[in-house]
Amino acid sequence: MSVRTLKLQHPAIRDDIADLSTIRPLPGPYVEQVDPFLFLNHHGPQVYRPGNRGLPFGPHPHRGFETVTFILEGELAHRDSGGGESVIHAGGVQWMTAGRGLVHAEVSPDSFKRSGGPLEILQLWVNLPSKFKMVPPRYVGLQKADIPELAVDDGKVRVHLISGAWDGHAAPFQSLTDVHMATLYFSPGGTLHASAPASRNVFLYIVRGDVTVCGVQAEPFHLIELHNDGDHVDIEAAAGAASDAGSEAIVLFGHAEPLGEPVVAHGPFVMNTREEISQAIRDYQAGTFGGLST
Repeated sequence: MSVRTLKLQHPAIRDDIADLSTIRPLPGPYVEQVDPFLFLNHHGPQVYRPGNRGLPFGPHPHRGFETVTFILEGELAHRDSGGGESVIHAGGVQWMTAGRGLVHAEVSPDSFKRSGGPLEILQLWVNLPSKFKMVPPRYVGLQKADIPELAVDDGKVRVHLISGAWDGHAAPFQSLTDVHMATLYFSPGGTLHASAPASRNVFLYIVRGDVTVCGVQAEPFHLIELHNDGDHVDIEAAAGAASDAGSEAIVLFGHAEPLGEPVVAHGPFVMNTREEISQAIRDYQAGTFGGLST
């Protein structure tokens, strides 16, 4: 077994959306994608006052990729033109395959808008290969209780397994392209030796906390780009008192086979050619994605 080496750390760039605090590590000035991972928005952490307007993501279309949304704090109401609908609470995840096209809305439920509270959400876009870009849409909403928690290093690391598998344990979601995805929670001093075959690209984002990755100090709010020169990734949280407030580190970790295909993106559409983008726009304007009432 060999450990990968760190290539670059990419800081998230501030890009607020209305009154929603937002940073974006991918794409960035020096990295366009970590094939097939295309895009990550980190919303919050922030606290909404009672009587707020909630999240600003009303009905909008997508085609050609998948969205994976991690609700770390707060809650998120989802509806789409394919019939998917749920309210996911803190610790839950939404996995939506846009495929050939749909319209969806990601908003705050009325209870959150009335009462307010903490909110922190990550949304990751995962590309689909050309052979799957026109598959029927699919939506899966997982609450925290639906997601297995695996204890590592005598419980100092907790792996919340979302897709694929981990050390022989199957995740509740299996993607079309065998994407493996987990959220990792580290108590002080926790150490993880995570498998990641050298043929696959690793997606690794430091949500918070003081950690080293493959022996190098990693910064919070940074995307960590690794070389494909090993089959494992070592992550270690800084030692400290377990009772220290805010001492827990959180890392988003996944890996997948790179697609190696052209990427042409235009707003909410991700295809392989400009003609396919033009067709997506025409199809959406013609109403073939369906619709949602506001």
